Amino acid sequence: MIKIKGVSKYYGKKKALDNVSFEVKEGEIFAFIGHNGAGKTTLIKSICGILDFDEGEILIDGKSIKDEPIECKKKMAYVPDNPELYEGMKAIAYINFVCDMYDVPSEVRERNVRRYAEMFGMENELNNTLSAFSHGMKQKVALIAALSHEPKVLIMDEPFVGLDPKAIFDMKEVMRQIVKDGGTIFFSTHILDMAEKLCDRVAIVKKGQLVKVGDMKKIRGDKSLEKVFLELEAK
Repeated sequence: MIKIKGVSKYYGKKKALDNVSFEVKEGEIFAFIGHNGAGKTTLIKSICGILDFDEGEILIDGKSIKDEPIECKKKMAYVPDNPELYEGMKAIAYINFVCDMYDVPSEVRERNVRRYAEMFGMENELNNTLSAFSHGMKQKVALIAALSHEPKVLIMDEPFVGLDPKAIFDMKEVMRQIVKDGGTIFFSTHILDMAEKLCDRVAIVKKGQLVKVGDMKKIRGDKSLEKVFLELEAK
């Protein structure tokens, strides 16, 4: 579903991504982990077409994010680590704005917004202005907007930051259902024990280079993901 082929990205002379290649398959939850500044957000934004890259190719369901960006973006939803929403809008207006961009039919929109708002305890907050929301509440609004148009590919950067324990539990259940229905999830996280339990496969990046990628069980072996990660970081 997502193919990353030899992707490199420069910031001046610094190489933020160095010939990164791997594939995220349909129907799997894929974790992307690394220390701060390792290149995680750079790659995620490149996959979403937000950030250009200098070398390589990124394909979404066989289409190039550079050559066919609109077709690629129609298939995906992106939830950033710091949801920068339109502060002057009401939450429901922002969600409807996103749904309008994806041409979500009214009956599908109403059903999904109601479902996810109730799930995240936001049903009584949607008519409030986003500027009054905490980081966690904004994160929930971003998730509701992303999930309401039923994306084939869900891409998230640290999606659990700021969420309360119930919202984290509910989001994990949603993620499992999405891949059960044939969707694909690619996300970064620093919560390694959660990634270990939740994900089918994992990629570990260090200083812009891919150091491990593959099946979660094979990457871990008889160790925890945290132990594997710390050993790789120490090299």
